Amino acid sequence: MGDADIALRHIARRRPEDLARAFTPEGHSVEVLGWIDTQVTKLERRLDKALRLRIDGTLRVLHVEFCFALRDEVPAQVFEYLGFLFAALRIEAPREPVPPIESVAVVLSGRKQRLPVTGVLRTAWPERRFSGTHFRIDAVYQRTVAELRARGSVLWLAFAPLARDATAKAMREVIAQIHARTVTGEERAELYTAFLVLATVDPWGHNLQKELVTMVEDMEEGLLRRTPIIGEMIIEAEQKAEQRGQLKGREEAIAELLGRLFARRVGRRPTTEEERSILDRARALGPGEVEDTLLELEGDALVRWLAEPARRS
Repeated sequence: MGDADIALRHIARRRPEDLARAFTPEGHSVEVLGWIDTQVTKLERRLDKALRLRIDGTLRVLHVEFCFALRDEVPAQVFEYLGFLFAALRIEAPREPVPPIESVAVVLSGRKQRLPVTGVLRTAWPERRFSGTHFRIDAVYQRTVAELRARGSVLWLAFAPLARDATAKAMREVIAQIHARTVTGEERAELYTAFLVLATVDPWGHNLQKELVTMVEDMEEGLLRRTPIIGEMIIEAEQKAEQRGQLKGREEAIAELLGRLFARRVGRRPTTEEERSILDRARALGPGEVEDTLLELEGDALVRWLAEPARRS
């Protein structure tokens, strides 16, 4: 998942209590004992997403997997991870029973229809009783902004741009909450980074990225440009905007020149549809070939050519 995976793993490691509380049964006490770090987890680097907990005084383990989408390979990945994790815990304490493990796939995007709450991978023969694994599915992108706020943590506010009802107004309130509920600039920068990186996922087509960058910059002047990931995103967006502007200017100049040539050959300015056809052909064939055709054809023949589907060179 690139930047999203990096940002999420970072803020999750900084706020393990907030992560654990969201997946602990309501009404039960939870104590975070730390991230699991053993010799096996050093070999399998993805194994930094498992938390050792004490729930109501009993040892348990929480494994959280951030997924861009609930693709077909996710159940197998969860099962594979559990194998590494189970082995790591056995090696760490060979005379102790392995604590119960709960796996959660936090899904960031996907279909509009509700995802199931439980995923499954069956490994047993079809004639035998079930063997394999079940895991919880938290389709965070299918939640509302209110549901994410109700989790009571700024960690989950970073996921607000994914919510199905995310709006510019709601996101402005979320940004204000992140600002009010964090202590240091570094902490805010980390959460804003995740917030804006997740906005680029945009599972519902809200298209709020540009507005959100401006909102955060207004709230925290200069903070984003000093944050490596976001600073790079801003610079890249500005460069792309500049390139789009240059390209648009170039296309407008080409359309104007070829439009004048059309007027000379036909005796009138091209219609809007003809202008669009000229520009489409310039993109598909190159301005030079379109110019040659405009010089070769006259009158009705030129009009008919523009009305035909454009071929690709």
